[in-house]
Amino acid sequence: MPEKHLFEYAVIRVMPRVEREEFLNVGVIVYCAGQNFLQTKFELNEARLQVFARDVDLPELHERLRAFERICAGRKEGGTIGQLPLASRFRWLTATRSTVVQTSPVHPGLCLDAADTLARLHAQLVQ
Repeated sequence: MPEKHLFEYAVIRVMPRVEREEFLNVGVIVYCAGQNFLQTKFELNEARLQVFARDVDLPELHERLRAFERICAGRKEGGTIGQLPLASRFRWLTATRSTVVQTSPVHPGLCLDAADTLARLHAQLVQ
């Protein structure tokens, strides 16, 4: 029987007015130490976002989400944070913040394949 691995995930949210605590799920970030895995998957439904948050700066929002990808991938493109170990990058990305792009609390689970889990969570929670 294949071994299951502990993973952690958080939902990436756009929260245009933090004080109202209203948000739109736009992505998921998954970390699995046992599979040396840290990736994010996001999708911006711009029509829905414009109805939800008319004043949001779409190019800036895209850039903030791409920063999640660069940090997950590591290397120089991820900047100083991207050079940290996987666990530290995940903790940094999921830290509480008061900006337009936030993450949900971190949730644990068990998986056989972290990439498949990322795709499944994205389909369930974002699409």
